[in-house]
Amino acid sequence: MNISINKMTTEEKIRTMEDLWDDLCHHAAEIPSPAWHNDVLSQREESISKGNETFTDWEKAKKSIREKL
Repeated sequence: MNISINKMTTEEKIRTMEDLWDDLCHHAAEIPSPAWHNDVLSQREESISKGNETFTDWEKAKKSIREKL
């Protein structure tokens, strides 16, 4: 498939990106995670278990983000 992105309208580009994303989501199990993903998750789990992290209720977090915008 040879598509010239420069010739596509913005709407066509967005639709194509959505189609690609949907396809990737349906085949997510076939896509290996990079090794660094596991490293980051391990670091975060360790930080949480040491009590170095704080968490905010999702509703409060959304409100805070909206207020900043």
